Amino acid sequence: MDIIEQNKTAWNNKVIENVSYTRAVSKETIKRCKQGDWEITVTTEKSVPRKWFPVNLNGVKILCLASGGGQQGPILAAAGADVTVVDISDKQLEQDQFVATRDKLTIETIQGSMTNLHFFEDESFDIIVHPVSNLFVAELMPVWKEAYRVLKRNGTLISGFTNPLLFIFNDDEEMKGNLKVEHSIPTNSIANLNESQKKEHIKAKRTVEHAHTLEDQIQGQIDAGFMITGFYEDDFGGRRMIDNFIKTFIATKATKC
Repeated sequence: MDIIEQNKTAWNNKVIENVSYTRAVSKETIKRCKQGDWEITVTTEKSVPRKWFPVNLNGVKILCLASGGGQQGPILAAAGADVTVVDISDKQLEQDQFVATRDKLTIETIQGSMTNLHFFEDESFDIIVHPVSNLFVAELMPVWKEAYRVLKRNGTLISGFTNPLLFIFNDDEEMKGNLKVEHSIPTNSIANLNESQKKEHIKAKRTVEHAHTLEDQIQGQIDAGFMITGFYEDDFGGRRMIDNFIKTFIATKATKC
């Protein structure tokens, strides 16, 4: 299975199905953003603290990495930033262009993988916004290294990612109200499937998701050269049984040293 191609197909299909992470922000939201009333998320529920951004975004060069869908990019562009969105899914990028056209915003969109940003020169951006998405690649170090390379000195990387604890349970059992530990970390969503099940996974256009260790998520950023300067946790907003026990999403602010 070509995992990158599978996830590209799966996300294009999610746009067609109008799932929540593919729904472009409203015209009313963009209007508020232009007036200075804006916020974004990189996890599920909580907004990124405004203090993680400059007071004024005018002219700030921001890369929204693996962040298509007409959400973070248009909001930041409406707030005054110079925004580029990179995503593997062409249909997700179409959502950003839809908002840009509708609301007269300037957003550059580039179809590509978060693991290889060869189309950017070194030190091109002031900020990278990287919402929960690195679970869709098998190796994290290329993501952190490329983010470090294209950020300017003292630039900021804002990342959201999953706590691997989320992946140790049997999903079907959790839906029944049972937290049954079944998987070890690291793992991915096809690791325990037989060949027939894998074929069905591909046919159904499902994403392949990787449960990365916290060491790869956090120490990986540090090994790439970043200094972690901010941290918070988030959850599914009560939509999952595990929300009763622990937060399953993490956001970090990292600075290029």
